[in-house]
Amino acid sequence: RDQLPRIFQANLARFYERVVKPGLDALPIHSGPPSEAPVNLADALDRASARVDNYTANEAAKAFALTLAAVFERQLSIWARAIEAEDSAARPASTKFHGFLEFCAEYAAVNLEEYGLADDLSQMFLVANVVRHGEWGSCDKLRNVAPALWDDGLSDYIDLLAGPTNISERLRAQAELAATHAR
Repeated sequence: RDQLPRIFQANLARFYERVVKPGLDALPIHSGPPSEAPVNLADALDRASARVDNYTANEAAKAFALTLAAVFERQLSIWARAIEAEDSAARPASTKFHGFLEFCAEYAAVNLEEYGLADDLSQMFLVANVVRHGEWGSCDKLRNVAPALWDDGLSDYIDLLAGPTNISERLRAQAELAATHAR
């Protein structure tokens, strides 16, 4: 049971190195289109293709962020159940992410505030909730704690969904976000 955190850490790191990073690295990402009008149809089609590539890369990064958060939460749940099995008086305050996180951190005497772990893990969970649910409380919270994830000034990304763009659809997930949480 005491080895579970190290096993989980190693498994998550391998998953990131073998699946997430190569998957994201394989996706082309283009800089923003030039400000001048396309010179011909081929130029316009190249620009459209670049926008689709950027949209696809962003969607993949969001999907991987969601996957990493789900794996991490599942691992916390397994560890919490192992702790509880050994000490039936020990129970997490909640069977949700933050309840498992606080319970396991307290058991292992890990100060989550040290090195910003609490903030990073909470941000990872908020990103996962925004990707999963869209416009709701997590979206507002994430915009407050991580406004850089909504860099609307960049022209390299355009939401390709029909209709008005939801705030949650403008979430810009980069590979660095996933890498931060895989460590």
